[in-house]
Amino acid sequence: MAKEKFISISLHQEMQRSYLEYAMSVIVGRALPDARDGLKPVQRRILFAMHELGLTPDRPFRKCARVVGDVLGKYHPHGDQAVYDALVRLVQNFSTKYPTLHGHGNFGSVDDDPPAAMRYTETRLAPIANEALLKEIESETVTYSDNFDGSQKEPDVLPAQLPFLLLNGSSGIAVGMATNIPPHNLGEIIDALVQLIKNPEINDSKLISIVKGPDFPTGGELIYSDNIKDIYKTGRGSLTIRGVIHQEEINNGKGKHKRNALVVTELPYQINKAAWIEKLADLVNTGKINGISDIRDESDRDGMRIIIELKKNINSDLVISDLYKKTSLQTNFGAIFLALINGKPVQLSLKEYLKQFLEFREITVLKRTKHFLELTKEKLEILQGFALAVKNIKRIIEIVQNSENTIEAKSLLEQKLNLTSKQSNAVLSMPIKKLTNLERIQIDQNIIDLKVKKESLDKILNQRTVLLNILRR
Repeated sequence: MAKEKFISISLHQEMQRSYLEYAMSVIVGRALPDARDGLKPVQRRILFAMHELGLTPDRPFRKCARVVGDVLGKYHPHGDQAVYDALVRLVQNFSTKYPTLHGHGNFGSVDDDPPAAMRYTETRLAPIANEALLKEIESETVTYSDNFDGSQKEPDVLPAQLPFLLLNGSSGIAVGMATNIPPHNLGEIIDALVQLIKNPEINDSKLISIVKGPDFPTGGELIYSDNIKDIYKTGRGSLTIRGVIHQEEINNGKGKHKRNALVVTELPYQINKAAWIEKLADLVNTGKINGISDIRDESDRDGMRIIIELKKNINSDLVISDLYKKTSLQTNFGAIFLALINGKPVQLSLKEYLKQFLEFREITVLKRTKHFLELTKEKLEILQGFALAVKNIKRIIEIVQNSENTIEAKSLLEQKLNLTSKQSNAVLSMPIKKLTNLERIQIDQNIIDLKVKKESLDKILNQRTVLLNILRR
């Protein structure tokens, strides 16, 4: 082989460059969510593919295999199981606080039962995703990039109307960094955003008094401490969450004595119920937890209900203490508020994130308003052309009759009646019904309405107070 085909390179430099490229690919293209719409690329691609398929909440469910096939073929050249796993998580109401997809079929359970294969399950967009993530995508609000083979365009971000990064949380392990954002309550987050619009200089303490802490889909109690304030001020820290227990007297059957029991109705977030019961039974059998005579799972579609029967004359408070100490009924959640801002991973405080979201929302509303303004101007221009044509209809008929072809007629109309190119095209294709008295009145009314709409859109673009009122609303 000829020597000129070889290039001498330093091994450590090549390894450094290659590893850095790989790391950035994982960070930006796979593991971390975007601070604007709160989505990772695979989630964004699933939602966009379903939007393109027309799977809106009012349409029938479609097989998940069809959705996964579309996502793989058009946008996400990775394994089908990886895409299906991401789709399943968007459906599960015990994994996601506000599921963005509705599912039909077996999508797994809090016991860690696996979902059915994608050929059996069906899905469609949930109303919250259709309204708050995809509604404005046709209004020129977002930029698009080429997909992996350049055959399609995919959005760089979805025009989110709600801060989904905080509402649904996110977890992901990248190279050298990780994110673990807990889900939050919609009402609290909206209240905090409204206060931030009213007073951009609001301090962290005031925001933390509004957003009292995370709100997990599986419930559980939050042990309130200064740690929560530290998390919201620095973007990193640890939360303590515990399951909910209450005491009951249960009757095991006719003629039998009532027994004291502990009933667990909520478990901490991401705790596997079946595994927790198994672990508890093991601790009871090995004598590490005393005073328990029986454990049964009576959970159903109405909610969780784990019965822990107690032996006679046992102090229930001691058993509860043991459950918190020796099982995962009380656990810590390590929060890391890490997200991508302009393609760079940044650790954010609560106020910084809400500010970032409001900036994005402001830009989106401006883009949407500009798009609607252009459409309004186009419609107004054509209607003004119609109004002029109706007044000069005899002259227009004469010009058209005496013209050799459409091009000549169009040119003469523009010269003699001062019509624009769009107006002359519209006049030449104008249906004869536009000449009726009722249609003429309607054209004049539509012109008035469009002028009012144009003024209101101009106000949004030129007066920030009007824009902020729209954001607040």
